[in-house]
Amino acid sequence: MSILQKKTARTLYIALGCSVISPSAIAQDSQRPNLEGIWTNASLTGLNRPQGVESLTVPEDEARRIAAATPIAGLEGGLDEGDGVNDTPQEGADDFGVRAYNNFWVDPGSNLALVKGEYRTSYIIDPPTGRVPRLENPQYDFDRASFGSRYATGVADFSGPEAFPNSERCLLGFGNKAGPGMMGALYNNTYQFVQTDDYVMILVEMAHDARIITIFDSPEQARANRKPAQWEPWFGDSVGWYEDGALVVETVNIKPQQMSQSSVPITKQGKITERFSRYSDGEILYQFIVEDSNIYRQTWTAELSFYATEDRLYEYACHEGNYSMPGSLAGARTIELQEEFGLSN
Repeated sequence: MSILQKKTARTLYIALGCSVISPSAIAQDSQRPNLEGIWTNASLTGLNRPQGVESLTVPEDEARRIAAATPIAGLEGGLDEGDGVNDTPQEGADDFGVRAYNNFWVDPGSNLALVKGEYRTSYIIDPPTGRVPRLENPQYDFDRASFGSRYATGVADFSGPEAFPNSERCLLGFGNKAGPGMMGALYNNTYQFVQTDDYVMILVEMAHDARIITIFDSPEQARANRKPAQWEPWFGDSVGWYEDGALVVETVNIKPQQMSQSSVPITKQGKITERFSRYSDGEILYQFIVEDSNIYRQTWTAELSFYATEDRLYEYACHEGNYSMPGSLAGARTIELQEEFGLSN
């Protein structure tokens, strides 16, 4: 991934065809929480609990020990200055050492996720194992060679742009940042929530992904107003309503191209239900529930928090593939010509 990806110093202002309103413009009551503002979910916690860790919650000293052992916690490399500092590791030295990043670019957080005052070892809270409850033979290939790897259609297949993952094509941010099932990742963990009477918009700093959720008076009304099934939008067909002091968002029909590279996949029969509530003045409690009997042994639940931040939301200038994609596609055309005319390499 190119280190040309960066934040610029220019503040990103949001336009939705209406003015961005201040937090004071949204009243918080027993039904509707005030979610307005800039938030972050940065942490070193992952979706699944690390092997050998049994407890969901740990004291702070143990949290720091587990965090320090997380591969991305000490990620360096990418700038060879000849001074022995941040020297690029040899290829194959480890899984994270050859990504052309150094600590300037990496900002995943410094400790495990803090949720309701407790340090969490996994986002998953149910099942108690803290692990995704996959079926033995799910309708989804978790272990395929391309899952989580750089290229989506095979190690040597560069015949079309589809060989490159969504993030490298600047279509979506990586790490499931916009969700549904919104989780922290290597950097750009800042979000802006914009809330009106009829919509909630969540702008993600990573790749400027934006979710626009229509709000209805009841779940029945929300489900009756879903988009046509053939639309298959990015981030899915999300409808929302307020219930017991929380924003509830129910999502189905997520674009298959997104699902093929998602860490929270569902099939056409599955759904993801998110709940946003204010735990305190500076904390949004966020929970998502995943239901799909085609992929999972049971319904499972993950939970994390968004914390208010004074940091600004910056523009994400995505430059991935500026050189790699034209070069790879040109190489593929050359190979096709060689094969067509019987030329040697």
